[in-house]
Amino acid sequence: MRTYTIDDFKANLSEILDWVREGKFIALTYGQKKETFAYLVPCNTHALKKRELGLLANKAKISFRDDFKMTESELFD
Repeated sequence: MRTYTIDDFKANLSEILDWVREGKFIALTYGQKKETFAYLVPCNTHALKKRELGLLANKAKISFRDDFKMTESELFD
């Protein structure tokens, strides 16, 4: 994983986005301590992970009707 400050990110945006398209993960840092506050990850990485129910595993089930219109990003935001 590569790490960039906000200034470096702004200066190298096109190059960084190309790396993300290639499948690399990018961490963005901020401030003098360079604390990580965000990650850029390829879209297909998120789609491959299946969410688990955690404490409700084997106790609950979720299903959606065919006419459900909310996207995944709207549901999990």
